[in-house]
Amino acid sequence: MSAEADEIRGEAQGTAPAPLSVLDLVTVGAGGTATDALRTSVALSRLAESRGYHRYWVAEHHSMPGVASSSPAVILAHLAAHTTRIRLGSGGVMLPNHAPLVVAEQFGTLEAMAPGRIDLGLGRAPGTDGATAAALRRTDSLNEGADDFPQQLAELTRFLDDDFPDGHPYRRIHAVPGPVQATSPGGVQSPHRPPIWLLGSSGFSARLAGMLGLPFAFAHHFSAQNTVPALDLYRESFRPSAVLDRPYALIGVSALAADDEKEARRQVLALGLNMVRLRTGRPGLFPTPEEAEAYEFSPLEQEFVTSWTANVIHGTADEVRAGLDALHKRTGADELMITTHAHRGDLRLRSYELIADAYDLPKNDAAEPPKNDAAEPPKNDAAEPPKS
Repeated sequence: MSAEADEIRGEAQGTAPAPLSVLDLVTVGAGGTATDALRTSVALSRLAESRGYHRYWVAEHHSMPGVASSSPAVILAHLAAHTTRIRLGSGGVMLPNHAPLVVAEQFGTLEAMAPGRIDLGLGRAPGTDGATAAALRRTDSLNEGADDFPQQLAELTRFLDDDFPDGHPYRRIHAVPGPVQATSPGGVQSPHRPPIWLLGSSGFSARLAGMLGLPFAFAHHFSAQNTVPALDLYRESFRPSAVLDRPYALIGVSALAADDEKEARRQVLALGLNMVRLRTGRPGLFPTPEEAEAYEFSPLEQEFVTSWTANVIHGTADEVRAGLDALHKRTGADELMITTHAHRGDLRLRSYELIADAYDLPKNDAAEPPKNDAAEPPKNDAAEPPKS
């Protein structure tokens, strides 16, 4: 097994059927701010690290008031400063929105900040609506980016490895930080390179990941009906590579545990209202359960909510554990990446803690945070005048 494979494969902790990980959308709830959401992300990353979760990913979204994760690389740099062991990554960066060189530079910088802890998960969807995607890409030809994804991926990989062939127009262009530094006089370069993951909600990325011998992450949390077919396609298409000798697939799972079942149902109803607003072009802050209970769903909206929330594993810790166990048995996923939606950060933290307890995950001491911890910024950040 390659060193890179060691950085990909997780190890199940406690009684969990597979490694457990976290997908964070940096949810901004009603009555809260993006600053509140980012503070929750710091607290959640530290909780995940202390409780044996394997990796912590953030996902690129745009033009959504309730999702403050438009800049994964920036958030990951922040989280790297407040953690020491847990793997951090993108779940994912939407490659058609960016120049491959820029992504290579950003994640090379992250790798330099947190050596051996960075994952680069890539998707080919825009992560937003068509108009916003056009603004991001400075073009109206949105299909072009998705269709060109394999070529963009190849270019990004070349930049990360600094191995464009002689005669290529980019041969003398280097992503820095990166391998070129090791070839400079006196240069010493980190042996690590962020592993590339392909993300998807259909068969395209599943097949491509298999053909390239890359790890694969499937978005079960919003495309549950395609999960098993996509994983089967990935495994059937898999060809051993320098990265992996056998398939490795994780699935994103929407799950919420609460101290009582009724409260879990209330939170999931709020998620249903949030998705109704998003799907009808009215995205906003994540609503409270009270908003959801007072909202009059149309028959069509109610049908959508029932269908959507059917794939959210929720309830008490024991009920969530049973749901995760059943899902793992049905899919054979190598890793379960849990995403939890609620309008308050403390509810999300409690959910991950309850799930960790349900599986007897270890309790490790969290690393000491820097003195100016993001969860408690200095009360007076004005510089003092020099003393005479």
